Amino acid sequence: MAVRSLFPILLSRDLPGLVRFYESALGGRVDYHFGSGEGDDYVSLKIGSVALGIGRDPDALPPLVGDRIALWFYVDDVDEAFAAWLAAGGRAEQEPADMPWGERVAQVRDPDGNLVNLGSEAPEAA
Repeated sequence: MAVRSLFPILLSRDLPGLVRFYESALGGRVDYHFGSGEGDDYVSLKIGSVALGIGRDPDALPPLVGDRIALWFYVDDVDEAFAAWLAAGGRAEQEPADMPWGERVAQVRDPDGNLVNLGSEAPEAA
């Protein structure tokens, strides 16, 4: 058995709102959607070369203590992505900073409270 790919699926009480947020914050585009007649139940967004699923769950609540999961998006420019995230309505947890392991990273939250890291890969050694 071999794992061929992985993509996260977030659950949201406000699927259309969270889809609009990721479209605005990271340039996502709807790649697939499935609905029940009362609106979409599931949407797959293409963000660059990766996929992010969002499912409608009217009972979805943020965790009461701590985070159960965090997303990590590698971006071309952390500072630019951070500014776009905030402009789209996201919250800042940690402003962009250079990390000791060589990456630039910011921590943010989407409107549903999901923790997200925005990072730039370490430059290759010259």
